[in-house]
Amino acid sequence: MTVGKGRQHRNGRRLLAPFMALGLAAAALAGCAPGTSGGEGGGDEKSGTVRVWLFREVGNKPKEKVVRKVIDRFEEQHEGVRVAVQYIPVDSRAEKIKGAFNDPDSAPDVIEYGNTDTAGYVADGGLADISAEFAKWDAADDLDPTAEKSVTVAGKQYGAPLFVGVRALYYRTDVFEDLGLKPPRTLDELTRTAKRIHAEREDMYGIAVGGAYTYGAMPFIWAHGGALAKDDGEGKFRAAVDSPEARKGIAAYTALFGDGNCPAAKCAAMGGNDTVEAFAGGKAAMAIGGDFNRQAMEDGAAAGKYAVVPLPGTEQGSVAPAFAGGNNLGVLKSTRHRSLAVELMEQLAGKRTQERLFDAMGFLPTFADIRKKAAAREPFVEPFVATLEAGTEFVPVSPAWGRIDASQILPGMFQRIVSGKQDVAEAAADAAGKMDEAFHR
Repeated sequence: MTVGKGRQHRNGRRLLAPFMALGLAAAALAGCAPGTSGGEGGGDEKSGTVRVWLFREVGNKPKEKVVRKVIDRFEEQHEGVRVAVQYIPVDSRAEKIKGAFNDPDSAPDVIEYGNTDTAGYVADGGLADISAEFAKWDAADDLDPTAEKSVTVAGKQYGAPLFVGVRALYYRTDVFEDLGLKPPRTLDELTRTAKRIHAEREDMYGIAVGGAYTYGAMPFIWAHGGALAKDDGEGKFRAAVDSPEARKGIAAYTALFGDGNCPAAKCAAMGGNDTVEAFAGGKAAMAIGGDFNRQAMEDGAAAGKYAVVPLPGTEQGSVAPAFAGGNNLGVLKSTRHRSLAVELMEQLAGKRTQERLFDAMGFLPTFADIRKKAAAREPFVEPFVATLEAGTEFVPVSPAWGRIDASQILPGMFQRIVSGKQDVAEAAADAAGKMDEAFHR
């Protein structure tokens, strides 16, 4: 990943420039930027009610307790200020946030949103530019680079990262021990290992893969030096999935489909949840899954019989760049309590809160120092932390990504290849053309 020069932080730390931002709590929050009337902020009142919308999680009570502590402290610090928190369903967030952008009178001051939505929400005029406040936020010095990119569009900051999620390689320790195998050290070794397992255990996929599992396939493209798209330095993108490097990664991923591992007839339509369920249910010896998938593994047949390592890259000792998903907090441009909203956002996304959210919900912190403390307390997250520290990637920071994702352009590319309808070069060229149409619309 190439990063251009950004503006200088007040403490000498160089803020990363515009063209990469980050991904979805747990990867499902991409591509839902709504249209808006683009209303401007209504002022900077120092009292009254500050309204907050946060996502409602499965088993939301622990999150509510952490947030309540922040709110109580904030209200004690600001006489005459009350904070009203509403937990909104993730599935219906698009329409609700669209309504908020278009109706400032009923809109919250602070919202939680999926990090792949940043560029779309900025383009639609919904989020406030908080670059000046971000530059003065001491905690920002310890944000990992990818997290910082998640709130950065065209060199300006539009929020604070709340948590990050990445994927690594789950594998069945019992199967590997029975067959005398070790965790693969390269992607080529991963393919050979998967096929060896399937040959020995015909009732298991060596590794569960899916033609509709975009975020599981992306690391193969990035590990081979490819990219989804290239930025011209001015925020305009051009598809790059048809480059020689990207085609190598596509070929490596699609080689995992077939009778030798994961039959195309069954696996072409599988998405990320399907591959996780296959592993958790004992039908696969390996799977690419997230830190956020742990409970699913513990609830299935694989419980107590698995371990996790970073997904390897093309060379021994390397790690394939993972897609860095997660959620951010932002201040709406329409807020009438700008200073209060920004301060509250910083406290909700601050180090203390992120550490408590990790303990309560398992959300990986976006601050490198807090994440290391979390890994020391919970060894399970160490492979995911190592993946983050090795360097992660993101989708193009463009409002067009929502259209690309919704149109299933990349899954369609993989599925045409594994079904034999097109070869890698043809499918990649077609996908690049469709992506460029979206970028240049």
